[in-house]
Amino acid sequence: MLAASSLHADEATRLTDCHVYVGQHPFRQLEDEQSFLKQPVTEAWAGAFEGLLRRDVAEVNRQLALHCKTNATLRPCGTINLALPDWQDDVKRCVEVYGMRVLRLHPNYHGYTLEAPTFRDLLAFAVKHHVLIQIVDQMEDERTQHPQVRVAPVDLQPLSAIMKEIKAARVMVLNANAAMVIKHLQDCPNVWLDFAMIEGVGGVENLLKIWPLDRLVFGSFAPVF
Repeated sequence: MLAASSLHADEATRLTDCHVYVGQHPFRQLEDEQSFLKQPVTEAWAGAFEGLLRRDVAEVNRQLALHCKTNATLRPCGTINLALPDWQDDVKRCVEVYGMRVLRLHPNYHGYTLEAPTFRDLLAFAVKHHVLIQIVDQMEDERTQHPQVRVAPVDLQPLSAIMKEIKAARVMVLNANAAMVIKHLQDCPNVWLDFAMIEGVGGVENLLKIWPLDRLVFGSFAPVF
């Protein structure tokens, strides 16, 4: 599904953006999705900015599903907050009611770590229902965040052991930089990475010297970037 080598001939010219957002950013004014959907993207996996801070993620996901029906390019990625007591209901609703095939996590904004037992529970569900899990490592560099609302990146170190334990799970890490993932995850064949926050001159070229090409995906982080 994700590897370039697995694409059929008629899919080779498609461009899938695995990492975009719709809705209202909580801290800045941004252009709406019409600005980035003008680019040559045939499919964009969209999460909701509102999922970062709102507790009622059921309503966030309902609105996201409705919004994505208005544009054939958008594919909704449901927000799941594993710190909430009814997160399993949100997962089932996203998958069974809205038909979402991708679920997006923000552990740092929602106040849990990847060592939480609920994360393994979610992966087990994802395996059973053939769902991809996205983990957003950071939404913004800590140095540019408002001083009263600073959120540190997700600690990815536990992920390697978990993915080697649950080999059938599929996880995509978004907005990580090379230092955050290379020493932990390059040997996990079931982990993919987007390049939205791969910085520096020749950043992607240098990353590919140590990260497999078939596990690197296009993620624009639009409309933030």
